[in-house]
Amino acid sequence: MQLTKFSDYGFRVLIYIALLPANRLANIDEISEAYGISRNVVNKVVHQLARGGIIQTKRGQRGGFKLLKQPETINVGDIVVLLEPTLNIIDCTSPHCNIVPACRLKHIFNDASEAFVRELKNYYLSDVIKNKNVELRTILEIE
Repeated sequence: MQLTKFSDYGFRVLIYIALLPANRLANIDEISEAYGISRNVVNKVVHQLARGGIIQTKRGQRGGFKLLKQPETINVGDIVVLLEPTLNIIDCTSPHCNIVPACRLKHIFNDASEAFVRELKNYYLSDVIKNKNVELRTILEIE
């Protein structure tokens, strides 16, 4: 199963924010520059994470965004479910497939997708950044 770039970018944004000092807000420009992602895409990701209650945004000259919860409580599986438009491995809604009424493949792939999300729910954002804080901060040029 392959996640979309949107989820990839969502995790990058979360990693960046989690590595910042607690009193510092992140902003679109610095994340865009750190990862080489367009401002527009970062903005869309931030909007979705805010709508999902993962980050808090503040508008204005001194605005930015920060995590609403500690990394230890931000579940990787929940983030994937939030950011992925669908977790279907195969699209059985296609009108071109005439065996859909009798095919069990869809159910097998749905079970696999559910198992994938269940496994991801064993991990948290803190697991992603654990023991790599210094290295990640250096790579991302976070001071």
